[in-house]
Amino acid sequence: MKTDVLKKIKAAEDEYRSMISTAMAEKKRSVADAELEADNLIMKANSNTEDYKKKRLADARQQTEKTHAEIAREGDRRTAELKEKGSKKLDEAVELLVLRFKEQLHVHA
Repeated sequence: MKTDVLKKIKAAEDEYRSMISTAMAEKKRSVADAELEADNLIMKANSNTEDYKKKRLADARQQTEKTHAEIAREGDRRTAELKEKGSKKLDEAVELLVLRFKEQLHVHA
């Protein structure tokens, strides 16, 4: 009877050791799976971050180019406007210069 009890205890201990070993292996597998999933999530997040950064930079570059073009157009328009005003007054300026020159000649003569 003692040997039967001892055998049952021994069998129970072996069964529990096997269960513990299986649980430990499952724990290791679960941790490895979780780490792999975490690494994949981090890689995906990094990829998404990089894509977002590239998109934002492209948007900013596009907006900058648009603003640059608007400023250049405004500068060209203003330049043309000033040239037009200047050429309208060029004849008056030449006449005034010639008149002043003649006055200076008459004063000194």
